[in-house]
Amino acid sequence: MKKYLFNVRYVAAVALLSFASCVNDDLPDVGDLEDITGPTPFYSFSDVSSSEFDCNDVELSANYDYFFQAGTNLAVNGTQYDWTVTPDTGLVLINKDLPILQQSIDAADATVVGIQSEIDKLEFKIPCESDPAKKAVMEQEVIKLKAQKAVAEASRSEETIALIAYYNEQIDNLPEGTLQDREVIFGFPGPGVYDVSLKVTDNLGKSDVTLKTITVDQAVPTVPVPEISEAGFEDNDLFDGSGDGRDSWRVPSNAAWSPLGGGTTVPQINSNSELGSVPEGLQSAKFPSGGDRVAYQEIEVTPGATYVISYFTAFNLDSPGEMTLSILTPNTSSYAESLLTSNIIASRTESNDGRIADVFKKHAITFEAGTNESVIIFATNSGDEYRLDAFEISVKN
Repeated sequence: MKKYLFNVRYVAAVALLSFASCVNDDLPDVGDLEDITGPTPFYSFSDVSSSEFDCNDVELSANYDYFFQAGTNLAVNGTQYDWTVTPDTGLVLINKDLPILQQSIDAADATVVGIQSEIDKLEFKIPCESDPAKKAVMEQEVIKLKAQKAVAEASRSEETIALIAYYNEQIDNLPEGTLQDREVIFGFPGPGVYDVSLKVTDNLGKSDVTLKTITVDQAVPTVPVPEISEAGFEDNDLFDGSGDGRDSWRVPSNAAWSPLGGGTTVPQINSNSELGSVPEGLQSAKFPSGGDRVAYQEIEVTPGATYVISYFTAFNLDSPGEMTLSILTPNTSSYAESLLTSNIIASRTESNDGRIADVFKKHAITFEAGTNESVIIFATNSGDEYRLDAFEISVKN
């Protein structure tokens, strides 16, 4: 057996020596094969555009910026990148590091930037606010925030000031982007169709080109997120710091909206002493088992948009019961009309069967605004006491 293994090793060694002699560069016309593999270019891009509209959806500004990143199959050989954009009239080339440096400044000056962001949000809303009382509160809030911003600016540390100056100096010295950059931001002059080609050349002079047609879409206003007042049924949660947690949930008419034909319809408030005992804050809305209490709130929506409303419920489990949350058209004017299919945009009925007493569970309803500029959130119950808390609404993309 040992002799056999020795022979095998000998054969393998001879084979390796023979192979080595075949690739010896000293032999005429024999050696490494010529590298005939050329580059295969590819690239990716992402939309980093920004735009600004006023509250009447009038465009104030728009930047049609796209981040492009070139690539190739060659991992070792040196490469040269050449971009071509057609048409290129008005095209702006932006160094890829510019937004990174700008974000670094925002991070270094986070307190001031955060306050300014809140000021911008309020100043955006004020011109289109029709309620004089709300407008006055927002204007006072802007004055207060500007004072806070001045204090924050004066309180910047020397380290923060130096860091902001450093980043600004880097921005000032940043070279413009070029068509030979591997990563570059193209600032297109506006919406349209553009041919973007990438030529990659390796260090042996071999090259190849790839081309894509890029469609730059017109900037459109983002759909604003509606506001649900007193969404967590907490005291002093209205825009002016007032409210008992349920003022925004009162029906226009007890007689018209009462499931029992009259009487008090506004939800009761259940209070807790420890944070975390309810999904939000310390209070939740309570609906006795008799079914005489309802929650009603009309909110503004954007026609054509789709929304998701989420909320939490808990049951007592004293007897079989259920609760219903509906999204109604704004022309619904009574409890009887809330039951009509033509007035119900979306609805969810939840039984207490299988639930655990006093444990909150999250639910969600998706609905389309259609042609409506507002909708009504309407909640009712029967058979068992239940509690409602922590409404949230988002725009579904």
